[in-house]
Amino acid sequence: MKNMSENQAFKSGFATLIGRPNVGKSTLMNCLIGQKIAITSNKPQTTRNRIQTVYTSEEGQIVFLDTPGIHKAKNKLGNYMVNVAEKTLSEVDVILWLVEPSNFIGAGEQHIIEQLKKAKTPVILVINKIDTVKREQLLAYIDTYRKVFDFSEIVPVSALKDENTEELLKCIFRYLPYGPAFYDEDTVTDQPMRQIVAELIREKALRLLEEEIPHGVAVSIESMKFKKHIVDIEATIVCEKDSHKGIIIGKGGGMLKKIGSRARPEIEDLLEQQVNLQLWVKVKKDWRDSDFLLKNFGYNEKDTRK
Repeated sequence: MKNMSENQAFKSGFATLIGRPNVGKSTLMNCLIGQKIAITSNKPQTTRNRIQTVYTSEEGQIVFLDTPGIHKAKNKLGNYMVNVAEKTLSEVDVILWLVEPSNFIGAGEQHIIEQLKKAKTPVILVINKIDTVKREQLLAYIDTYRKVFDFSEIVPVSALKDENTEELLKCIFRYLPYGPAFYDEDTVTDQPMRQIVAELIREKALRLLEEEIPHGVAVSIESMKFKKHIVDIEATIVCEKDSHKGIIIGKGGGMLKKIGSRARPEIEDLLEQQVNLQLWVKVKKDWRDSDFLLKNFGYNEKDTRK
């Protein structure tokens, strides 16, 4: 990295991904860096923390911030998520606003536009999920958004199919300053390993439980012991109601076993080691409105630049 970052043509800077919940921010970030760091699910508001990941090439280094979706907050966790997303806008070199292909610009998008006008930061509009529409429709959607804000670039992509993502990377680099790298070339995230493991478990719980359990689920890693040939991990899935606990455990412990069996292979890929995963379930009523528990589960606001 030393030779790369000493190159006068080397660029480095921060780019944030914003957008309404469930537009594909985490999927896009995972696609761009080529590794799964942020969890994905069909449920909105999956991302709760601002996840920092790193893309490095000969041209430069992009530090991506995947923020929680901007939405109307209903509790302290919701307020935290919105504050993280909106605060990030003034801390970066370029903003990527992800939207779905549509001619309708609703109240949620209008709120984001007002936040973007305050930020005075270059904005790239990323129209995601282009694999779901025809080309002539896409041109109309681009025209609709072009009229509501002065975007620096408009780039249509499919994060799921990895379409046009190379063009998006080129556009991002246009707005980054020249300078040395922030991280060495092997770094892909600043997230603690325990937090990534917890998020992978939470993802499997969200996917398997579908509509049965709302977003009142968190995962706490109680212990993570690295031995010679195996990693022993004990984790607790925390829910808000006794009825939810029964659903998560399932008949004869079946659902909990399924969550563990789905999470284990991805954790082993991440740690590059065999994993012995033990899962438990606890009830913490109204944890999403408890400052203490929010901090305990890792939802702490932190500055982007250090």
